[in-house]
Amino acid sequence: MTAQRGKDLLLKIGDGGSPEGFTSVAGLRARTITLNARTVDATTSDSPDGWRELIAGAGVKSCGVTGAGIFVDAAADETVRQAFFHQATPNWQLLIPDFGIIEGAFQIAALEYAGRHDGEASYSLSLASAGALIFTAV
Repeated sequence: MTAQRGKDLLLKIGDGGSPEGFTSVAGLRARTITLNARTVDATTSDSPDGWRELIAGAGVKSCGVTGAGIFVDAAADETVRQAFFHQATPNWQLLIPDFGIIEGAFQIAALEYAGRHDGEASYSLSLASAGALIFTAV
């Protein structure tokens, strides 16, 4: 696999329709997707040579997403704001080039607005998975 452009990693929010349409969250300059799996430790004093033992499949899986950028699309910005203020859990698509698409419900855990007097208005957001996610390889 060759190196990929960071701008090709896309974050899209669903419209709740049937079939569901997805709109890119425009203006993002940076994005990070973090997949987590908590472990369940089953180590006891009888564990072989004191090695930690984990229970397979017993942990909690989660996905966190962060993004930061500038305002360029009023419609997408409004959709994100509404999802935050209603604490909704719309479907999102996370497109990772040459890897796949992660899709599922996420809640906006944080939404931050910033701006300097001599610069553009910017925002950042953090998403927390709110249910099972589907991965589709590309």
